[in-house]
Amino acid sequence: MPDLREGPREECGVLGVYAPGRDVAKFAYYGLYALQHRGQESAGIASADLGGYIITQRALGLVSQVFAEHDLRALAGDMAIGHTRYSTTGGNDWENSQPIHRNDRRELALAHNGNLVNAVDLHAELVAQGARFRATTDSEIMAALLATSEAPSLEEAIVAAMPRLKGAYSTVVMDRDRVYAFRDPMGIRPMVLGRIDEQAWVVASETCALDIIGARYERDVEPGELVVLDERGVTSRQVVSGARRAACLFEYIYFARPDSRMNGRLLQRSRARMGELLAAEAPAPGADLVVAVPDSGIPAARGFSRASGIPMDDGFVKNRYVQRTFIQPGDELRQHGLRLKFNPLPEIIEGKSLVVVDDSIVRGNTTRQLVKMLRDAGAREVHFRITAPPIRNPCHYGVDMSSREEMVAHRRTVDEIRDHIGCESVAYLSIDGVYEAIGGDAAGHCDACFTGAYPIAGSEDHLGKFALEGALPMAKA
Repeated sequence: MPDLREGPREECGVLGVYAPGRDVAKFAYYGLYALQHRGQESAGIASADLGGYIITQRALGLVSQVFAEHDLRALAGDMAIGHTRYSTTGGNDWENSQPIHRNDRRELALAHNGNLVNAVDLHAELVAQGARFRATTDSEIMAALLATSEAPSLEEAIVAAMPRLKGAYSTVVMDRDRVYAFRDPMGIRPMVLGRIDEQAWVVASETCALDIIGARYERDVEPGELVVLDERGVTSRQVVSGARRAACLFEYIYFARPDSRMNGRLLQRSRARMGELLAAEAPAPGADLVVAVPDSGIPAARGFSRASGIPMDDGFVKNRYVQRTFIQPGDELRQHGLRLKFNPLPEIIEGKSLVVVDDSIVRGNTTRQLVKMLRDAGAREVHFRITAPPIRNPCHYGVDMSSREEMVAHRRTVDEIRDHIGCESVAYLSIDGVYEAIGGDAAGHCDACFTGAYPIAGSEDHLGKFALEGALPMAKA
């Protein structure tokens, strides 16, 4: 199926809940539903009664496709973890879906958001020690590292492992007694802690997952921190400290849901502010109408319209039922693939000079198709305004970005990008504008996809998404 999204691919969503006597499977299900935007390739839940065996169900597809009511009844227990996946290490195969369930020296289930840049080295070390693998993901490497550890407990195994993990990891793990959550020392990927009641707690990638199950946000899981959820409530250990903070800047621009809160700010407001600043930095005099590329461009388009005084209207109708599909369009329909998701409204845009607002341009192919669709629908002019700076570098920390050679901004000037996508003008929000909108600065964030300044030394040596594929035959059980 043609790629219907121009922006970077999402990463993963993780969730863990400890709630004895409650319906943890449904907590996990609805929490994952709220995190569906972070990954649509596969979904899974692992659950257990206190002291009992871990039951895991995972499959390719959306949360609503993977789980039916009878599946959730089978996953009844006192605690659970869950995962929604877009593949960033390893292909889109069932073996690579999560949670990973292992039973080596100890039984555990693990779900991970992020990417390890030293995964190949860890994999080789574990294989040499006799570990066997069925998946080709850095997540199973983490699970094997913990499951085979000679440490006296899973908690101590995590404490020993965290300093050895190089890269981004917001991770939830469970054994038969408790749920653990831990985050890399730079805090690249988000993770929050919420309370359902005095005996029930939850950790998740974003606050929107807390909202849907009625949990109250307590705080972020700190970079380098290990949080334990059990009968004592919440206990914490600061395992790794001293690293600079490097929260992913693109979480604020696009990845996280607009109703989530990061750094104390509602993202809907931050994105609207990006649109206001974009209108000041790159005005479009003479334009008749502001149009958002739905849904990601809507908050910024509102801000642009408000700041510029140019009215906003819907230039596209989005088919919100289009997600991932296993049915491939034939050749005759393939050229119209984008219309599966967006349909322009000629009665609104005909004869107009449009300011089209979106969050990012990566490859440029979809943007070029959108420009053509708008022209075919009668637009007189198309001016693209983007709330992210030009993306020129791949992400090694849990986002499936293109290689540099595939990126439209690689070795192209802004004018050359304009010519490539076929519009009258294109302009990007500056990196300073993004930081102003979120109330942060470069010292606390990772902006490597824009600047090339990777916060972790050696990231450029990362071998890519399929680095473990060749190692699998010698390591597979």
